[in-house]
Amino acid sequence: MAPLQVYYSGLVFTPRSSLIRGVYFKNIPWVTIEAKVADAWGSLIQTLEGHTGTVNSAVFSPDGKLVASASLDKTVRLWDTSTGKQRGVLEGHTFSVNSAVFSPNGTLVASASGDETVRLWDTSTGKQCAVFSHSHYVNSAVFSPDGKLVASTPSDNTVRLWDTSTGKQCGVLEGHTGWVNSAVFSPNGTLVASASGDYTVRLWDTSTGEQCAVFSHTDWVKSAVFSPDGKLVASASCDSPVRLWDTSTGKQCGVLEGHSLDVNSAVFSPDGKLVAASRDSTVRLWDASTGKEYGVFEGHTGVVNSAVFSLDGRIVASTSEDNTIRLWDTSIGKQCTVLDGHTSRVNSAVFSPDGKLVASASDDSTVRLWDASTGKEYGVFEGHTGVVNSAVFSLDGRIVASASEDNTIRLWDTSTGKQCGVLEGHTDWITSVVFSPDGKLVASTSSDQTFRLWDTSTSTGKQCAVLGDHTNWVNSAVFSPDGKLVASPSGETTVRLWDTSTGKQYVVLKGHTDSVSSVVFSTDGKVVASASYDKTVRLWDTSTGKQCGVFAGHADRVTSAVFSPDGKLVASASRDKTVKLWDARTKTTIEVIEPHATIEIMKFSNGGTHLHTNRGILQLKSPHSGGNQELPHTLTHFLYVTDDQWITYNMKKLLWLPVEYRRFCSAINDTASLIVIGSPSGRLTFISIDFTAFPVAYLQPSVNVATIAGKGFLGLVGC
Repeated sequence: MAPLQVYYSGLVFTPRSSLIRGVYFKNIPWVTIEAKVADAWGSLIQTLEGHTGTVNSAVFSPDGKLVASASLDKTVRLWDTSTGKQRGVLEGHTFSVNSAVFSPNGTLVASASGDETVRLWDTSTGKQCAVFSHSHYVNSAVFSPDGKLVASTPSDNTVRLWDTSTGKQCGVLEGHTGWVNSAVFSPNGTLVASASGDYTVRLWDTSTGEQCAVFSHTDWVKSAVFSPDGKLVASASCDSPVRLWDTSTGKQCGVLEGHSLDVNSAVFSPDGKLVAASRDSTVRLWDASTGKEYGVFEGHTGVVNSAVFSLDGRIVASTSEDNTIRLWDTSIGKQCTVLDGHTSRVNSAVFSPDGKLVASASDDSTVRLWDASTGKEYGVFEGHTGVVNSAVFSLDGRIVASASEDNTIRLWDTSTGKQCGVLEGHTDWITSVVFSPDGKLVASTSSDQTFRLWDTSTSTGKQCAVLGDHTNWVNSAVFSPDGKLVASPSGETTVRLWDTSTGKQYVVLKGHTDSVSSVVFSTDGKVVASASYDKTVRLWDTSTGKQCGVFAGHADRVTSAVFSPDGKLVASASRDKTVKLWDARTKTTIEVIEPHATIEIMKFSNGGTHLHTNRGILQLKSPHSGGNQELPHTLTHFLYVTDDQWITYNMKKLLWLPVEYRRFCSAINDTASLIVIGSPSGRLTFISIDFTAFPVAYLQPSVNVATIAGKGFLGLVGC
């Protein structure tokens, strides 16, 4: 679909030791700041994308040519392991699919679902060929080694056996006192091991249905699996370590430690020498005989639900809440390079007023400063003990204020990197923080249903006022241009205006029918615009509190609204992925822009001809034309980040973003030459573009291959 752009991305995002990158990177001189990448190739082979929900499990086919994955999106998907392409989608379940497994001969897939069924599918045609109906949610299903039986684990505390030839139930294994999360046959098919919420793993004789042994944990057991020779069972539990058990004696014979959270699953390699387990965004390998950690696979941006070896033991497939399946090379085992920077999701990124610095806030409890011209880390602010949701610069750029789930705001001196104040008083996590126009006050909002004013001139950050009449969480605050008023939208349907000098409520703006997401003052401070989940923007007279206009027309919640410098226009952005331009006087639509992304932050350029957004810059066709005609739109020659996988240039796909580099938040400088992308993986990616260095062909709508003969592959754009 976009071969050249993918090739560009290959050069930009592959490790520095890549031979192709070394030879050809010079052919893309328009990238002037490179994304931070690893020095060498790691264990990750492929990332399989296509599911639209958490991937609960994955398994290799017996010949290793396919992977079947089960997902919260109600589907099972088949993937070609050599190409990574999706080979089929098995649809029919009406609820989350919790597990999928191939039959021993690879001709069938069995899937277990919350819709109270286990379904059998023909892998060659994708058609459903049997349904095993339960009366409860089904957690897992597995074939016996000879393929004649399926064992299922419904949420009625039993394991049920089914005859695959007749589709009839042929056994019920009863004894657990809690949900059975998974079951598995021994290699010779004579035993079943079941893992349960009753803190035990139980062994059962498949011929008699009798219980043979009980292995006890101290918390929920999520899965259990036999070693290839049947002598050991590995169990994964909420008590964190993976435990090894001797099936002949019933005694514990090993503890595999390393995960920071409870473990979802464990599995032996085909030769029985390694154990793989998953949970805290990682997959870990251990030596089964010594218990020593052999390797760690890092890269998922969500909790890892399962891991499984290919039949030759060379590949591990892992599934995650980040909606992907990843394939890893077990011969490498360890990540080659840990990139400097955040170690967890980046929640916000913001430029300093002069554009020279970027501040990023992360789940790793830190705020980091970056040099915007080089992308290098400038400083690390450590002190928060919880997730940092946002950071903001004072208007002079000298102070950064950070808001955290540790219920504090911290002030940091950008020149020294030292903490210069801790604002304490909120009783729940802080959602946002903002400086007053003169920088003397900070307003903070919180889930404790208050927002507070703080004096930044004192070393301790003295609290000036607690504004706490809201009945729901408060998500943001904004000062009027003169700093005399502050507005607070919240999870309720009102906006409240407060007098900053007295801390008293000035007026309550009532009219929205759903939560208010954002609010903004006009340049002269006489009007407030509020954006709401009720799909409208409303205008209010600040002197009287009366509603003076309603803009209705968005198809989804409105995320942001902003006035033009002269106050004649209002721009609104919505989750319907449109931006609408409104005449503030006539309350009519002037222009509709479709940026193909949800915009959270906007501001007009000084001349009112452009909208600067957190995704890029939008050029307005006729910002002062008036009327209600919906005009077509164009984007200027600037960078833009879409909702899916792309950085675009002038509405053309420019760079494909690999999973690890995709946005959770983003910011673009005022000249739209530098884009910063914060990712769930913890990366903060800087990409700077020199528009004058673009190939001429890229600036044209289309290119005839014959006209660029001899100019080299990188001169051709297949848009």
